[in-house]
Amino acid sequence: QVQLVESGGDSVQAGDSLRLSCAASGRTFSHYLMGWFRQAPGKEREFVATISLNGDSTYYTDSGKGRFTISRDNTKNTAYLQMNSLKPEDTAVYFCAARRPIYSSRDYRTNPGEYAYWGQGTQVTVSS
Repeated sequence: QVQLVESGGDSVQAGDSLRLSCAASGRTFSHYLMGWFRQAPGKEREFVATISLNGDSTYYTDSGKGRFTISRDNTKNTAYLQMNSLKPEDTAVYFCAARRPIYSSRDYRTNPGEYAYWGQGTQVTVSS
C-alpha cells in the first residue's frame, strides 16, 4: 500500500498558476500509476491527468490539455500537477491517486474507481 498527501492548493485569480504536489510514502512509488482528479461541491469526482510508472507517458482530459502538466520524480516519491491559465471552472478539491498495474476491463487511466489509494485533497479556488 501507499499513503498520499497533497499540498499546494490556494485561492488565486483567473489566469494565475499553481503547482500541486503529492508526497507518497513507502519504497515502491515507482510501482504505481499516478493520477490527479478533482471534485467540486455537488459534482462527481472527475479525471484530470495521469502519468505512467516511469513518467514516459501522460494523459489529460480535454479541459486541462495545453494548460496542465503532470510529472513525477520517483527519486523523491512525489508527483506534481502544474496548472497554468487557471479558470473559475477549475475550482475544486484536487486529489492525487495511485493505482497498481492490474487488469481492468474498463479505461483504468480515467476512472476513479480503478484507483485504490487516495490523498485527503487540497482546495483550489479560482476567482474571476
